[in-house]
Amino acid sequence: MIRRSHGRLVALLASRNRDLAGAEDALADACAAALKDWPRELPDNPEAWLLTVARRRLIDAARKLARGEEGAAELEIIGDTVTLPADPGILPDPRLGLLFACAHPGIAPEARAPLMLQVVLGLDAATIAASFLVAPAALAQRLVRAKAKIRAAGIPFSVPEPAELPARLEAVLDAIYACYAEAWADASGSEARWRNLREEAIWLARLLASLLPDQPEALGLLALLLYCESRRDARLSAAGDYVPLAEQDLTRWNHALLEEAEALLRQASAGGPTGRYQLEAALQSAHASGRRRGRIDWAALVALYDALMALTGSPVVALNRAVALAGRDGPDAGLAALDGLAADARLLDYQPFWAARAELLARAGRSAEAGEAYRRAIGLEREAAVRAYLQRQLAALGSG
Repeated sequence: MIRRSHGRLVALLASRNRDLAGAEDALADACAAALKDWPRELPDNPEAWLLTVARRRLIDAARKLARGEEGAAELEIIGDTVTLPADPGILPDPRLGLLFACAHPGIAPEARAPLMLQVVLGLDAATIAASFLVAPAALAQRLVRAKAKIRAAGIPFSVPEPAELPARLEAVLDAIYACYAEAWADASGSEARWRNLREEAIWLARLLASLLPDQPEALGLLALLLYCESRRDARLSAAGDYVPLAEQDLTRWNHALLEEAEALLRQASAGGPTGRYQLEAALQSAHASGRRRGRIDWAALVALYDALMALTGSPVVALNRAVALAGRDGPDAGLAALDGLAADARLLDYQPFWAARAELLARAGRSAEAGEAYRRAIGLEREAAVRAYLQRQLAALGSG
């Protein structure tokens, strides 16, 4: 419950004094008190209990810092009554306002999505750093500077006016996508934390799409998440073994979600210029269509990746393009593209790079090098089911 309410409570606490760091610290203190008090007596409204205790922590902290009129004013702001809305359905999820606040133009662009992931969605800095392929220390500094900027500039915690949305929407979409992608890495779905995070990402994407139906990228993001979610149950066999997309049982796909994703993609494509998430969704559509037909259109995938690469310049996109290139032109062509990425330090500890390289090396008959790449991928993989799959691939390589 605490993890699910984290972003909502931070949004409510920080809405008064614009101090994200202070709100997070106060909520952390309230959670520590809950661990001590709740085993003896669980409150009727746990979320309201946390909010009340955290607000008291903020008031106590302000009293310690209060000096003259400025300190008194700060104390008065924090001391104003903060309550949970009587009817949460009247207004959008409070996290949405905080997401857009974190996307304020005054905050450095590279800090916006990571800030949302930490403050609103509760991810730790190390996890966020891995998602964005940056060093944890560098990311931590970005977050500290961003929080200080919010407080110093008095950035409001509210959904901006419609005219301001285009400048902020991209960062909000990036954060929601990164949230889902991080949870997607839990192939088994056994950890409640990641399951809740995945559900929250889809909920926020749905909320954005409903509030902004004329924004093609909001529709594209929701389509992308639903394409992925539609085949989630097929990622593991009945025995719990990881199953790659090319081998999945199509009867285990959620075809209702798949049809919804297709409809959203068509709606997005008719709404304006094509953006990143529409292209990402189109790639998922092409993969799904190819699996159902029994034939992947690799040329179409390469063309889509070329367009996506032109928009993003992402090393992950370049990696996936290399795999598609191998499907179209053979493993040597894919390996040549991967060789061009080998100098990118961001990919050195990225498991999918080594897994893709291992598979293409095996297909090219370079077994010794493939074995080395598989061992590197196995060492980097955190998910037990995926790691076991890679180990089976390595064993099959040896027996072959």
